[in-house]
Amino acid sequence: MKFKLFVLFLFVSIAGHSQQYTTERDINYYEEAINKNDAYIASQCRLDIYYPKNKKDFATIVWFHGGGITAGSKELPRALMEKGYAVVGVGYRLSPKVKAPAYIEDAAAAIAWVFNNIGKYGGSTKLIFVSGHSAGGYLTMMAGLDKKYLSKYGIDANQIAGLIPFSGQVITHFTVRKEKGIKETQPIIDEYAPLYHVRNDAPPLLLITGDREMELFGRYEENAYFARMMKLARHKKTKLYELEGFDHGGMAEPAFPLLLKEMAAIIKGGQTHNQ
Repeated sequence: MKFKLFVLFLFVSIAGHSQQYTTERDINYYEEAINKNDAYIASQCRLDIYYPKNKKDFATIVWFHGGGITAGSKELPRALMEKGYAVVGVGYRLSPKVKAPAYIEDAAAAIAWVFNNIGKYGGSTKLIFVSGHSAGGYLTMMAGLDKKYLSKYGIDANQIAGLIPFSGQVITHFTVRKEKGIKETQPIIDEYAPLYHVRNDAPPLLLITGDREMELFGRYEENAYFARMMKLARHKKTKLYELEGFDHGGMAEPAFPLLLKEMAAIIKGGQTHNQ
């Protein structure tokens, strides 16, 4: 679906606006034994969790930052706060200190931590959504589509309630290609490409990109092809929005209301993939 947008005004009506929230920071999501043996994991693989107090069965958004897998740090987007949900901002290892699939493994480990721990905070394991911008969108799709990464933790990736990547690369990421000595303008589709893992039983998938004429490389066209292949594979819950007038960096802010709208629709309709 092409979504024409110059200025977006979406009002997401969520009860409990007076709800109180708290934040816990710098939680290591790998086991202590791993942290002791790897200083980089111990320092980089941490998450922050922002969640509503005294509320039960709330939904959670796992959020991966952008930065080309070479930069950036964990973040809690303000646009996702005070909406009745928990938000988990994840840090992960970066290239060139590590190479693929280390950062994908980190994404899966963080998602697994949320599945194993969100109940302690009052959240529902049936309402865990995964999202991120740019490189974060890529990690969202890789961890959610290639089931081997979460299966290491005894978790079926299909338990994720929804995947909502912002301008994620669906061919093999340009940083992965660079690690292999392949130029960024040479498209590759291998095991490190979300497009390689097209399947009809995946969680609901909302793809959002910026304007095709303003995006990085062929980011919109990649996502459009991916959406088509998911539909041909008979995945019934794939949608694609193009935010006209917004470039790669600027598309995130108008995309947040779309994320919240999609979550609310899935929750209200009882359409979670794992029910």
